[in-house]
Amino acid sequence: MDQIAPPVVEARACTGGEIAALTSDAPAPIVLACRATLTAGQTVKRRVLFEGAASAGAGITCNGARIGRPGVVSSVDAPTVLIQSVSTPTGWSRPTDVTLRDCIVHGNIRVRGLGAGGDLEPIRASSRTADHTATTQAAAPTRIRLTNLTLGATGSIPLYVGPGVTDLTFEASRVSGRSVSTAVYLDAESAGNVIRGVTFSIRTGREQIAVDGAARNRIEHNTFALGGRGGVFLYRNCGEDGVIRHQTPSDNVIAGNTFTGVRWLWPNAVVVGSREGRRRYCAADTGWAFGSSVDDADHADRNVVERNTIRFGWRPF
Repeated sequence: MDQIAPPVVEARACTGGEIAALTSDAPAPIVLACRATLTAGQTVKRRVLFEGAASAGAGITCNGARIGRPGVVSSVDAPTVLIQSVSTPTGWSRPTDVTLRDCIVHGNIRVRGLGAGGDLEPIRASSRTADHTATTQAAAPTRIRLTNLTLGATGSIPLYVGPGVTDLTFEASRVSGRSVSTAVYLDAESAGNVIRGVTFSIRTGREQIAVDGAARNRIEHNTFALGGRGGVFLYRNCGEDGVIRHQTPSDNVIAGNTFTGVRWLWPNAVVVGSREGRRRYCAADTGWAFGSSVDDADHADRNVVERNTIRFGWRPF
């Protein structure tokens, strides 16, 4: 019998006072627990946080408004928009049904669950149990919608999808600027996420999209200007930070995309199984009967790569 999907949560509309606070020049981040509707002339300079179940159904419809400060270098520790679970005495409280629509975002968006806040011990401890994937997914944000965004990266990864995040859709958007790493990172144990109809014209230090132990994702109908860099890499980052990777980068679909600026001799538009344990820290998770602790190989299985267009010839950005 098919499972019945839980109903979509929709928070109340933000009050005028809450909109004023959101668009004020106050230096502190703001936690949003309502649905804000902005106009094209407005700017959100404060860092925006969606935290725990209190932010379920919250979001921002920008109508062309800007979020973030142009030219300010973004960081992992202080993202422009942060959608995260929070630890409570009774377990992890996660946000669901958060939306960002029609926004110009300067900097980065991070979505994270177990281990949010920089403390890796909860996710490291969980990885030493047999049901780690299910536990991580149950603790992470889900049903996140990022639609028609213009995302200008200013240093760190513009869209980071953390461990266990499920059912996130990033669609009909544009990504530009520069990243020292990737444009999108789908981290371990995440699953069922969609990247569709996005134009990537960003200078990256690595491949454009990393699928690290993430499964059942769809990356389709996007356009990538690679500039000689890699496109979509599927792998399992065994042992990093002592965290065992349980899930393999399997059952993903990479289809209908266009890759331009591809190298002739080392194209790497899509690489299935790009690491296979070739990392110095792979031994950091040894000693357990699970996942990458037993086998460092990527095991990137049952992935579908089809109908992608490859256009060779590149020049540096």
